[in-house]
Amino acid sequence: MAAPPRRSLFVLLAGLLVFASLATLATAIYEDQVGLADWHQKYIGKVKQAVYHSQKSGRRRVVVLTEENVISSLDLRSGDIFWRHVIDNNDPLHQLSLSHGKYVLTLSSGGTILRAWNLRDGQMIWETNLRTSTASDPQLHVMSNNKVAKDNLVLVSAGRWIYAVSSIDGAISWEKEFSIDGLEIKRILQSPENDVVYALGLAGSSKLALYHLSAKTGEILKDIQESLPGGLCGETVLGSDNVLVALDKARSSLLLIEFMGERISYNKVHVSDLVQDLSGSFKIQSLSNGVISLQTSSSISLLKLKGTDGLEVLQRFDQPAAVSDSLTITEKDEAFAVVQHLGSEIEFIVKFTSDLSSEIIREKVNIDQNRGNVEKVFLNSYIRTDKSHGFRALVVMEDHSLLLIQQGDVVWSREDGLASIVDVTTSELPVEKDGVSVADVEHNLFEWLKGHMLKLKGTLMLANADEVAAIQALRLKSSEKNKMTRDHNGFRKLLVVLTKAGKVMALHTGDGRVIWSNLLPSLRASRFGGMPSALRICQWQVPHHSVMRENPSVLVVGKSGAESSTPGVFSILDSYSGEELNSMKLDHSVVQIIPLTLKDSSEQRLHLIVDSNSNAHLYPKSPDALNVFFHEMSNLYFYSVDIQANVIKGYSLQKSCGLNLGDEYCFSMKELWSIIFPSDSERIAISETRKMNEVVHTQAKIIGDHDVMYKYLSKNLVFVATLSPKAAGDIGSALPEEASLVAYLIDAVTGRILHRVTHHGAQGPVHAVLSENWVVYHYFNLRAHRFEMAVIEIYDESRADNKDVMKLILGKHNLSAPITSYARPEVAVKSQSFFFTHSVNAMAVTQTAKGITSKQLLIGTIGDQVLALDKRYLDPRRSVNPTQQEKEEGIIPLTDSLPIIPQSFVTHSHQVEALRGIVSIPAKLESTTLVFTYGVDLFYTQLAPSRTYDSLTDEFSYALLLITIAVLVGAIIVTWIWSEKKELRDKWR
Repeated sequence: MAAPPRRSLFVLLAGLLVFASLATLATAIYEDQVGLADWHQKYIGKVKQAVYHSQKSGRRRVVVLTEENVISSLDLRSGDIFWRHVIDNNDPLHQLSLSHGKYVLTLSSGGTILRAWNLRDGQMIWETNLRTSTASDPQLHVMSNNKVAKDNLVLVSAGRWIYAVSSIDGAISWEKEFSIDGLEIKRILQSPENDVVYALGLAGSSKLALYHLSAKTGEILKDIQESLPGGLCGETVLGSDNVLVALDKARSSLLLIEFMGERISYNKVHVSDLVQDLSGSFKIQSLSNGVISLQTSSSISLLKLKGTDGLEVLQRFDQPAAVSDSLTITEKDEAFAVVQHLGSEIEFIVKFTSDLSSEIIREKVNIDQNRGNVEKVFLNSYIRTDKSHGFRALVVMEDHSLLLIQQGDVVWSREDGLASIVDVTTSELPVEKDGVSVADVEHNLFEWLKGHMLKLKGTLMLANADEVAAIQALRLKSSEKNKMTRDHNGFRKLLVVLTKAGKVMALHTGDGRVIWSNLLPSLRASRFGGMPSALRICQWQVPHHSVMRENPSVLVVGKSGAESSTPGVFSILDSYSGEELNSMKLDHSVVQIIPLTLKDSSEQRLHLIVDSNSNAHLYPKSPDALNVFFHEMSNLYFYSVDIQANVIKGYSLQKSCGLNLGDEYCFSMKELWSIIFPSDSERIAISETRKMNEVVHTQAKIIGDHDVMYKYLSKNLVFVATLSPKAAGDIGSALPEEASLVAYLIDAVTGRILHRVTHHGAQGPVHAVLSENWVVYHYFNLRAHRFEMAVIEIYDESRADNKDVMKLILGKHNLSAPITSYARPEVAVKSQSFFFTHSVNAMAVTQTAKGITSKQLLIGTIGDQVLALDKRYLDPRRSVNPTQQEKEEGIIPLTDSLPIIPQSFVTHSHQVEALRGIVSIPAKLESTTLVFTYGVDLFYTQLAPSRTYDSLTDEFSYALLLITIAVLVGAIIVTWIWSEKKELRDKWR
């Protein structure tokens, strides 16, 4: 008898299973999936210099230089980035200029590097290295209407050197070094005839030198030197063609210095005689044609220069304001802009320097008050249709945002404060109200069928480019990722970020849009006085489900000045609205912030703030918080690392506070131990500890031979890496014999060193991450000329009686025995080193809700991308020829270096320029973690280290599943009928 035809059904089912299994092998994402679960935002940072290029030919643009060491070209119509270069912080940019209308010139590294970039596409044309002395304020001057050369010469001054460089090819035409020791050139000026260059320098604080140089050869034509009584502070501006205005050393008087004659003459004017109620510090700015502005934090005075005879106050603005540089309109006229605050508006005023009594433009513009004061203004003009001059202004605000103002309105704005994030925390979104559907209902049957047919074509890779775009648009439209309510998987959250400007912003994880922002009054920086600094943002109150009526809140901690002893500031914000609920100026400094795992009855998290007097202050200051803290105080230990003193100390707390005996929330710190490293052989490079919120699923690890190893899971475990003094410099600055790295595992309660390993020939920088019972750190191996990553795993050997797997399964093992750091631990350590291809900027490890999912290292590479590396590759038990049991356990055979799989780059093809930090945030879904990466750019995505084993993906086609089930059911019925008929025919034979 022939075999029954049911085999065809089994073959069909097997084929479907094979297809489904192969479909899960893809580790990358498809082209039409980009942007569904990730987003990338580009920024430039706070603008400190801007140069317009708005000729009739070509696109109108502005080239900017920012405090994040970025040079960029922006579209004047929209604010979009044409091109951008993020320069390494080791090569700081100082000045920016344009030449020939097609070159962008930048001066960097203390005046030692001059570069020319193509204005159109940003490609570097040439680079010239200059030999200079140490300079604090290098100068760049492009000569105009040059008659002594075919192209415009670029003059560079740094220290006591002056260079003349061709703007076409970067060749040095001439160079000059002056003989006066300690001379620093402050100004380079060009004579009206263009054949003489004036160089004004300051030696020390009291000796002024003026040199007349030949623009063609650099020969010194005249040398004039003069000693000034009282000295200068170094801040100088050009008041007119022959008068220099300088600020004296006491910063209370202005010196008017005339330098065009045979000798230097000067006159002294007291600032208090000009501005009666002047308070605080101030700065001066030249507006050309003998007009100077004197700016304080709250007012601006316009002064008219009368040669060296004195200054006259022409106009005063009593509101916080900023003044632009002068802009040449005609051969005789120059214009400048003043932008001042008037309540909830700003006023944009344009004046001619020849007639300060009249105004060309006075417009009022409405702006967001959370942007703070105007800090910088860059004026530009254009020709209207009636041939008159119109004006626009690029405005830099206190929160580092950038605005373009034109015709009484804000044309566009950029939130470039997000380029300087200093800390990140998260907040849950509100719970969805009853009666509101979580998913949008699709009413149109035709559109529903059309959408599923498109998805089917995309799954079968039959869709063309237009259909791929339609599929992506459909997915974005139907996606629920942008809703303002929390989802059951925990993907929708708020990323609450703190910027360098003291502004707190909440970003939606769905698309990265700003939900709310708040420029904190307690952290608003004075332009010329003290500079408050934002330190940290952390969760303050996270209401439990039983008190959902309460909104969560975050705590922002900062300092009111740059010194370590300055008082700290607190600000508590509502996570949903950004409203400031409470703020206070502390009566003590902030040296260390220690968030505790404890909460009071109102769900407020307890924090310890350590001041410069070695006292710890408890917050919130409430009796309930104090009772909770007293109950756990005996179990609280912490440590501090002093890199300057090269020492680590461990502390506990005592109830009395030495300085404030009446403050029950102040505790004195008792030093328990200290480790002093010898400075002549070791310098502390880095210290790391476990994340406070890290969840560990299991303490036991079962290996291939069915033995049990118990992880050493102490939250007091600290990793410290030290470098030899010569190894602390740049790579290659030390010989292999002079360099070494020592890694320590230290118990923070007793100061006991649990493990110590030395890497000879190793050099920094060192990056490390500590999770569970293992630490991974990255360094450079001078002997092998390659980067290395080392791993150390530490296990608890004191539980030798609990290594029976059956006892572990049946629950008969004893894990309730108390563990104390004061008992000498019996630990076993396994370690291994691996070669690694890339240099590293930052490191983190994935965090999931229950700690079940496999760990991945998130590595920020030198290429400003994030690589997800499976922790299994960094298993210290890897060997070249693993045993069969080890293979069954999943141990990967040892290779000479760690693999770099292109599909493992979390950022795909994007770059997060100047990458500084990586944050992993657990979702409610155990398989998934949320990854946020920040630098000058921002990037967010979802990551599943062990694949989405506990859910179906958002792209899963339910229609295709239903069709497949229907086909299988039909095939089963048809095959069964066919089989029955065939069997009946066989019986009738």
